[in-house]
Amino acid sequence: MSVRELAKEQTPKQVRLGPVGWLRWGWRTLTSMKTALILLFLLALGSVPGSLVPQRGVDPDKVARLYEQSPALAAWYDRFQLFEVFTSTWFAAVYLLLFTSLIGCVIPRAATYARELRRKPPAAPKNLSRLPHFASFESDLGVERAAARLRGQRFRVVTGDGWVSAEKGYLRETGNLFFHVALLGILLAVGFGSLYGYRGNVLVVEGDGFANTVAAYDRFIPGSQVSAESLEPFSFQLTDFKVSYQVTGDKKGQALDYSAYLKVNDSPGAPARDYELKVNSPLEVDGTQLYLIGNGYAPVFKVTDGKGQVAYEGPVPCLIVQKSTQTAECAVKAPDAQPSQLGFLLRFLPTSVPLTDGTYTSAFPGALQPEVQLFGAYAGDLGMRSGKPQSVYEVVPSELKDKIKPVLMGTAATKPLAVGQSLELPNGAGKLEFTGVKEWITLQTAYDPGRMPALVSAATAVVAIALSLMIRRRRVFVRVKGDGTVDVGGLTRTEGSAAGFAEEFADIVKFLSAGEKDVR
Repeated sequence: MSVRELAKEQTPKQVRLGPVGWLRWGWRTLTSMKTALILLFLLALGSVPGSLVPQRGVDPDKVARLYEQSPALAAWYDRFQLFEVFTSTWFAAVYLLLFTSLIGCVIPRAATYARELRRKPPAAPKNLSRLPHFASFESDLGVERAAARLRGQRFRVVTGDGWVSAEKGYLRETGNLFFHVALLGILLAVGFGSLYGYRGNVLVVEGDGFANTVAAYDRFIPGSQVSAESLEPFSFQLTDFKVSYQVTGDKKGQALDYSAYLKVNDSPGAPARDYELKVNSPLEVDGTQLYLIGNGYAPVFKVTDGKGQVAYEGPVPCLIVQKSTQTAECAVKAPDAQPSQLGFLLRFLPTSVPLTDGTYTSAFPGALQPEVQLFGAYAGDLGMRSGKPQSVYEVVPSELKDKIKPVLMGTAATKPLAVGQSLELPNGAGKLEFTGVKEWITLQTAYDPGRMPALVSAATAVVAIALSLMIRRRRVFVRVKGDGTVDVGGLTRTEGSAAGFAEEFADIVKFLSAGEKDVR
């Protein structure tokens, strides 16, 4: 046999895992602590865009504004589901993998912990001086008295022929296990809330009301187990909305406080009650919470068509384009106008002031001198009867530009209309009158049955991690010799806690060596 053949025979053959082996390897990798920490980090990292990028379920107005200001960037955000982070596919994948990983961690840990609870401390070593902590003293202390004193210090004690073995600090493993169980509880609570909870957004104008029904929402996001009958049947009317602003200093115009005054009916037929809704004081009705998340202006218009009939009259919510001054844009549509439908594109100025170049702007967010400025008046088919959805902030959809003709166009220098003033359209096409100003608020309704379980689980996790970090697992051994010498040894089972155990060990030795009267 040649050297090459001999080397070939002695070379170990590579063992192939096979399908079962790869599955076992994948499961062990997924359920390892390292993988769980990586997934937890990814979940936290994935939550960051949910705080930085406006979410459709929380602030749809900001999402619409981003589409107008940066359509290319908004398209990329939408492509990666950044407008709906917490319901996105990639966030759900990380969530489910973390859930599976935690289950795989908790079950073996629970079995190990159960075995540890039944396990007795080991017998004392013969030579205690080799332990990290050691002391020796002369005493008539016997095995039974030493065991009794250690039990009084909440040690788990086992005795033998001339020796005592004691251990304490089992709560460290308890804290570790409960921390993982609490994390699993948080994930379960979040999942339960997403199945049986719902969220919705609605815009309400002063003087209008709202009933908690699916049809009343501007945007409704139900869980998969939520039906129309699941909603609490409460209602309210927005009687007034007030905002206070800073009027002097460098922060002039900054909002100081928001208050929405509601008349709330907790159920059909229930008496109305007054409630002041504020940003940090949500309205709660049987577990359903109502949050104030935005506000703006809704100027009131009256549109008269070419035949002298009132084609539209009412408030029109405006989309804010400049937050610092509450400058906003409105679209007024009159689909019932004759002989042709009318549409108006307007800009609302809460405190209108003229500039030196002839244009107009708003100098303050409060409605001190409200005016509206016409940017365009259109006549033709607005497409509102086609059944296709349209933006309420857009007058002329791109696909209908050929069917609509401009009647009157304006610029930033067009003289605005004050309350009570009107504008006649050319050729008797109609008239637009600015009759008043109201305010609107946007509300988010949230029902999350997993909220309290998540809170309890989070509190449990905090307590559990504190136990895991603060408690040390330690052992104390005592050997009573025939010549009256008592040897005491100690060690810790927690890495890095030897220094902290030295003082406690000295106290234990002092307690064991004390006389019977001193102990009492």
